[in-house]
Amino acid sequence: MTVDLTEWLNLAIRWLHLVTGIAWIGSSFYFVWLDNHLKPPANGDASGEVWSVHGGGFYHNQKYQVAPSQMPDELHWFKWEAYWTWISGFSLLVLVYYVGARNTLIDPAKVALSAPAAIGIGLTFLAAGWVAYDLLCRSPLKVNNRAIGVIWFALLLASAIALNGLFQARGAYLHVGAMIGSVMVGNVFFVIIPNQRKVVADLVAGRVPDPALGQAAKQRSLHNNYMTLPVLFAMLSPHYPMTYGAQRPWLVLALIGLTGVAVRHVFNLRHKGANTTTAMALAAGLALASVTYVSLEKSGDRPQAGPTDAVVFADIQPILATHCAACHALHPTNAAFTSPPLGVLLDSYEHVRAVAPRIKLVAVDAQIMPLGNTTGMTAAERRTLGQWIAQGAPR
Repeated sequence: MTVDLTEWLNLAIRWLHLVTGIAWIGSSFYFVWLDNHLKPPANGDASGEVWSVHGGGFYHNQKYQVAPSQMPDELHWFKWEAYWTWISGFSLLVLVYYVGARNTLIDPAKVALSAPAAIGIGLTFLAAGWVAYDLLCRSPLKVNNRAIGVIWFALLLASAIALNGLFQARGAYLHVGAMIGSVMVGNVFFVIIPNQRKVVADLVAGRVPDPALGQAAKQRSLHNNYMTLPVLFAMLSPHYPMTYGAQRPWLVLALIGLTGVAVRHVFNLRHKGANTTTAMALAAGLALASVTYVSLEKSGDRPQAGPTDAVVFADIQPILATHCAACHALHPTNAAFTSPPLGVLLDSYEHVRAVAPRIKLVAVDAQIMPLGNTTGMTAAERRTLGQWIAQGAPR
């Protein structure tokens, strides 16, 4: 019996990333909801309180704007969800995109990078993203969240364009997502938790905590809240090649990312009891713009002309043998795979016909297969494949 340890490792890390990510994002959503629902307390020295009911019981939460007058006996911290989400996500980035750089990251048609060079570029963008964002939050603009958001979005957009010019579009998407995720965990590790520790230390020492520490931590927490939906999309984007397979994938990423921010803003406004009509219209408009752009591009920008004669399986079989069989065979000859990716076999008419719509999606429309186009599939070959599928995939 042969055990594919790499695949099992991939599965284990991916599940860890999913579980810890749910825990982190869930706590982010909850605490922002909690903060937005606080009311002046009926009594006591808390700055706000809220009553809620869940799971058959009632909860009474109170918030102290700076800190309570006395340190409680037990204090719950929320940090490991963030740390393990980043650790598992970075591990997946290494396993899938750095170990397999030649198949999933490098695109020789764009830039003929070596694997170490591509990895170095990726890591540089992650580090530079945090440095740029942190400097922005410490600049004179730190009192203006809207200005910070606009500039940070512009930096991410510029990074997306640059990365798309260097990497495969899928790898570019994941690196933009990793930049956002790294900033989010950086906020927790470098600002939120250290500031909270300083407040606790002041309480224990009998000193009055600095209110600016809590304000900075709250600001970074709010920023994280607005970045959650865009980073979730980037994490899931490999499953949707019509997005990163667009001719301008950075534009699709920007539109969907802004949609996520707008959706999050709708919920935050609702929590405050504010009017959400404008925000909902903006979110719907951005979502519609994303779908419309991709649809129009697919119908208008892609070459539609194909062979005028009927195309049969014998015509496309050599194309599959040259560009697909190395990976999608029972025993792949591509050293990067020990089994056919996603279980897809392209070694017989029956197997090929069964996945014809998927072939059209990734090889004809999005043109992301073969990975990195290392075999040099031509536009004419893609049109032939598309014509065969359009004719009903005849034998």
